Amino acid sequence: MLSRRGALALLLPVLAVLLGYVFYPSLRMFVTGMTWENYATIFSSWRSANVRALSTSVWISLTTVLGAGALGTTLAYLFFRFDFPLRRMLMALAALPLALPPLVGVLAFLFLYGESGILPRSLQALFHLDAVPFSFEGLWAVWLVHVYSMYVYFYLFVTAALRGMDRSLLEAAADLGAPAAMTFRRVVLPLLRPSLVSASLLVFMVSMASFTAPLLFAGTDNFLTLQIYNYKTNGDLELSAAVSTVLTLICLVFLLLIEFGPRRGSGAGAAKGASPPPLPVRSGWGRALALTGAGLLILFLLLPIATIVLISFAQEGSWTFQIFPERYTLANYLDLIADPDVLQPILNSLRMAALATAANVVFGVAAALFITKGRVAGRTLVRLLTALPFAIPGTVIAVNLILTFNAPSALSFGQILVGSFWILPLAYFVRNVPLVVRATTAALEGFDDRLSEASADLGAPFFTTFRRVVLPVIGPGILAGTLLTFVAALGEFVSSIMLYVFDNRPISVEILAQLRIYDFGAAAAYSVFLMLMIALSTLLVRRMGTPRASVAEVF
Repeated sequence: MLSRRGALALLLPVLAVLLGYVFYPSLRMFVTGMTWENYATIFSSWRSANVRALSTSVWISLTTVLGAGALGTTLAYLFFRFDFPLRRMLMALAALPLALPPLVGVLAFLFLYGESGILPRSLQALFHLDAVPFSFEGLWAVWLVHVYSMYVYFYLFVTAALRGMDRSLLEAAADLGAPAAMTFRRVVLPLLRPSLVSASLLVFMVSMASFTAPLLFAGTDNFLTLQIYNYKTNGDLELSAAVSTVLTLICLVFLLLIEFGPRRGSGAGAAKGASPPPLPVRSGWGRALALTGAGLLILFLLLPIATIVLISFAQEGSWTFQIFPERYTLANYLDLIADPDVLQPILNSLRMAALATAANVVFGVAAALFITKGRVAGRTLVRLLTALPFAIPGTVIAVNLILTFNAPSALSFGQILVGSFWILPLAYFVRNVPLVVRATTAALEGFDDRLSEASADLGAPFFTTFRRVVLPVIGPGILAGTLLTFVAALGEFVSSIMLYVFDNRPISVEILAQLRIYDFGAAAAYSVFLMLMIALSTLLVRRMGTPRASVAEVF
């Protein structure tokens, strides 16, 4: 436990950073956008583009919750309740979409299912059709990308709740003759309700903030995030801020519901007992059905990634109307190292992600210490402010920073940050504030204060106690949050596309640039690099023994 003086020493700089770089830019955005003139313009009629954008964003988010919830909950329950062929492989692959940067995942679907994608062209050739049998575009495409990338939240939250379920509850239901469907509906589902509610709120909020899938697939359909981007691109920051306030207010409501709503797992862990072992599927039909479903799920999860890897070897200009590229080359990868122009976005991203991550670690550990161990007023305020970036979409963060740092101020040390190298590391820092804070807070909540008190009683100063006693215990949590922050910053696209200049363009922006000039091989090679960095970070997290579900709780 921190002394009062120590808590105040942490509170002042933590609160200053939160107020200056998180709250104040949001306040500037609200002041700029929330005027009657702006809202009269953007919501001029029920048929205006912004009203359509609002209704489309809400509709896609609701259907995403339904689709992702059905898929994620079903997978978690099947893996928990039954043992069937390929179960362990599926459990290892089920969280894979969470590790893909948004732009990479969307790019994979574009290459695989787009109008010129591998699958439609294959079906066209196989059945000798005059045109492709389907075109992956529009709202249907946005919805499917969302389900693919967001079902993982339901899967991880429900899995964590099921692991704490009492064996005796299921055994009692079976002894009373309840069929499996009734047991799930009357016993399992009520215990999962807190996790399902939390996952639903989170998925709705993430879907509302989605930008990449609508940008590449929505076509003429309007989304709030696209409206923010379009207004900013056209130089109308006031209208961009006005739409941003609408989107932010919606996300804020859901953030507050998550923060103060039912806690995940509160029901599942109420009873005592061991988690039941999965039941083996012994019937021939059952095993055949399970094997077929497992194979289809593996294809659904791995085909997009395999497509990215395949296209990364395509020579420029060799994949236009063909099913597969006609010529392959290693030049796309060799250029990542040998060509200075190709290497520059990688160096930019590594440098900016490292700077933002270092700031996030220092700030996150200090904030988590105050939230968990401080005993002075302000803990709830700090906790809410550190969670605030969860509710601020990347497009809105970009607008906030543009409005705040387009002129010299004390917060920018007298410099104009917009158009400079430093605006992107600042955006990455703000976006990822919750990651290290949440990971460190989770580790500190399980720390026994008697250890630090014993160190203090032996005369050790605070920093010695923290370095020798506290840090070794909470280190894995900090490192997990650090790696999550680094890979999130490395693949950040939404804020980057609105804030970058040519000299500090990151990998994600360069991927889109290569896509627009039809150099698909180069775009895919950059994407594979991002996936390898994320895979390495994930491997390090697992080697530290941090459970997958616990990492997901950070989000």
